[in-house]
Amino acid sequence: MSASAPRVPLNVQLRASLREHNSFGLPAVAATLVRLASESDVKRVVDHPEYGRAPKLVLGGGSNLVLTGDFDGLVLHMAIAGKRVWREDDEAVYIEAGAGENWHEFVEWTLAHGYPGLENLSLIPGTVGAAPVQNIGAYGLEVGERLHSVTAWDFARQALFTLDRAACRFAYRDSLFKQEGWHLDGRVAIVSVVFRLPRNYRPNIGYADLRLELAERGIAEPGARDVADAVIAVRRRKLPDPAVTPNAGSFFHNPVVERTQADALLAAYPKLPHYPQADGRVKLAAGWLIEQAGWKGKNLGPVGMYEKQALVLVNRGGASGADVRATMAAVQAAVREKFAVDLSPEPVFL
Repeated sequence: MSASAPRVPLNVQLRASLREHNSFGLPAVAATLVRLASESDVKRVVDHPEYGRAPKLVLGGGSNLVLTGDFDGLVLHMAIAGKRVWREDDEAVYIEAGAGENWHEFVEWTLAHGYPGLENLSLIPGTVGAAPVQNIGAYGLEVGERLHSVTAWDFARQALFTLDRAACRFAYRDSLFKQEGWHLDGRVAIVSVVFRLPRNYRPNIGYADLRLELAERGIAEPGARDVADAVIAVRRRKLPDPAVTPNAGSFFHNPVVERTQADALLAAYPKLPHYPQADGRVKLAAGWLIEQAGWKGKNLGPVGMYEKQALVLVNRGGASGADVRATMAAVQAAVREKFAVDLSPEPVFL
């Protein structure tokens, strides 16, 4: 923008409803909501005499959020757009995307431009900026495996900073952003992400559901588009569309237990899906545990577990954050009683 160009005012809403900003469709009101469409908008919030000091919540697509009440502060709705090839070398192409980009649309853009590598993460709801916070993953791939760097604004230091992949401390559905509590305290806002997509493409089809879908399509040597289409088909068959049935996707982490506990469970339940981990522990399938505990398709008031996938908690209509908490607690208690395994939720509660 040139020095003589008129300055566009911040997009501000007072007493803003957050129902449309969370995929659970839960009712809540923010005292103030500001839509951030550029890095300059972020800086203007910092410089604002009122907004700069207000308690903040950075909100993307709201796909991993449970609102339990109103927010008496400033909600920053991240809407920074843009996609470009950042740089290239002999081994990879580096793609930069604004934090407000829709995640699935971004994945589709990479495939349309001939940059494979993210197709296993197709159709995951949310935004690019939220992806590294949760270290989203599906069908054998986590976003941290493809991430090169994250650029974010530190409201306390009033400066941009960049973290490389190692500094993000990625783990299963975890990252530095969650470990430091930045996803809750509004001190840091991711503004852009750079992904490293390898040139030596090899399809990741280790998951049985994915292999079966490709086999049914008669595809023996899939390309990236084939893998993406298969992932989309499997997800649509198993998971509800948040626009139709409000939900936050997979609600519980797959629990990781000690080998001795896993062995005891497998002796009692040989069909329990399990995945040995590098540290000797074993990851268990939370959805299977929930289904065996009798909660697949079961409701508690307006909230229940999805009839096609027991791992997904859904809003049947008119639910509140308290209703979500009640159903979550009931499911956790049932699994704990039957298997002596504790389930922890994936979404952030606010």
